Parts: sequence; structure tokens; C-alpha cells
Amino acid sequence: MARPTLTPAVYRRVTLVALVALVAIVITGGAVRLSGSGLGCPDWPNCADGRLVAPLEYHAMIEFVNRLVTGVVSMMVIVAVLGSLVRQPRRRDLTRLSMGLVAGVIGQIILGGLTVLFELRPPFVMAHFLLSMVIVANAVTLHWRAGQPDVRATDPPGTVDPGVRRLSRLMMTATAMVLFLGTVVTAAGPHGGDEETPRLDIAVGEVARLHGLGVVILLGLVVTLLVVLRRTRAPGAVVARAKLVLVVLLAQGAVGYVQYFSGVPVLLVGIHIAGATAAWMVAVRFHLGLDDAGPPAAVRRPAKAAMAPTQP
Repeated sequence: MARPTLTPAVYRRVTLVALVALVAIVITGGAVRLSGSGLGCPDWPNCADGRLVAPLEYHAMIEFVNRLVTGVVSMMVIVAVLGSLVRQPRRRDLTRLSMGLVAGVIGQIILGGLTVLFELRPPFVMAHFLLSMVIVANAVTLHWRAGQPDVRATDPPGTVDPGVRRLSRLMMTATAMVLFLGTVVTAAGPHGGDEETPRLDIAVGEVARLHGLGVVILLGLVVTLLVVLRRTRAPGAVVARAKLVLVVLLAQGAVGYVQYFSGVPVLLVGIHIAGATAAWMVAVRFHLGLDDAGPPAAVRRPAKAAMAPTQP
């Protein structure tokens, strides 16, 4: 019996589906927390009282549905791993990255169980979200790598100035710090996942101002990046991705300020969680694509052929 195989194009679609599923679990996890359903299923791995399936109760069903989504995500990650093994040609970098997703999801399952067993203690909830961001970065990298050529005659020439690379690394560090401070703000705020959940003993206003300062610094770095990209005549595709980072960050910052001054309503906090994930994704994609000036010449849309001269 012939062994099944996947083409590079099909495998890249598989990695996209896995990425979407991983982002979805971040959103559903946020819904669990914002609805106060973090302890809707107080046991692990069962929901409650030795029952695997949740009773028909609001909080229990929300938490149980999130666990079901985790199962779907796990299946998609397994498909991504198996796909990397039957992809033709097989590439070691794709296999390693797909295995990284497996390690991340297993870590999330264990951490999720500990979060429930320790009754949503803030450090566990914070770590749960931050590990999700690590896994999303891995998935973005896998999807991007899956779209790169299998064979290169030589190492790809650098398409941006070395100073841009240094600024990009600073931007990634600042983005990670802003995400971390955002989890601290949430852990000190009212949305802990359950009404009885202990909160961090930190003044929300103080850490929110620190978080806002981090956002301002991050925006300054992105604007500086755009200026340097323009001055060094970077490829248009790289500049476009930097502009996308700026737009997403501006939108995310606007939502953050509105939610803070309006009493952190649940809907805006949910949008802010989704925005944080989007900001992280576009930042990672920008950093990965510093040597990616656009699609290879072989797959670009051909220019219109010149009109043949009229015969006399």
C-alpha cells in the first residue's frame, strides 16, 4: 500500500487551520474567564462529581465547551505533525516546529489542570495566557516556514539594513513585555474567572499606567522602524507589514484606554484579548519576514505581454 503524501501547498493549508484553531482556544479561554466560568468545572479531568460531561448549567457548560475546543485543537496539532512527516519533500524544520506545537499543547493541558486545581490563582492564569502566546508564535512560524521554498541555491540575501534587525528585536521584546504587563493588569482587575478568585495584591491603576507606558514605548519603536525602513529603501512588502503592526497596535491601544476609563466592561475586555493576540501575531510575522520581500518571481502574476507590432 502506497504511503499517503501531502504537497507543500496542502501542508501549508493544514498549518493555517492549526493556527486558526490555536487562536480560537485563546478566545474561548477568554470567554471562560470573562463569564466567570473558570470554576464551572471544578475538577480535572472530569467536570465535577466524577462526571466527565458538564451538567446543563451556564458556567459549567461554558467551561466544558472550552475543554472540548481544546480537544479539537489537540487533534489539529496532531494532524500538523503527521502532515509534516508525509509532506513531500519532508523538511526537518517543519517537523521540529510541529512537534513544538505538541509540546506546547501538552503543557497547556497540564497547566490548565493545575489552574483549576489551584482555584484560578493569578500566577497560573497568567502563565496559561503567556504560554498560549508562545504556542501561537510557534504556529505563525510554522505556517510561514511552510510557505518558504524547499531548496535554496544560496542563503537568501539580506533585504533590510542591519539596524532594522536590531530594532525589530527590540520591538519583539517590548511586545512580549506589554503582553506580560497586560496579564498583570487583568490579574489585579475584576475579571478573575470566578467571583471568589483571589486577585493580585497590586493597585490596578498603577500597573495599568505601567502597561500604558509600555504600549507608548512599543509604538515609538514601530514608528522608528517605519522611518528607518523608508530611509534604507526596504522592500515594499516589509514596509507594508510594519504598517500593519502599527495599525493593529493603535487599534489595540484605543480599545485599552476606552475599556479602562469605562470600567472594564466584559465585551471590551474580550476584544482587547483578541487584539493582543492579533498584535502578537503581526509582530511575529513582521520579524520573520525581514528577508521576505514578497512572493518569488516564479509565482508572481506575470505582466501583460506587450502588443505585437502591426504588420505593414
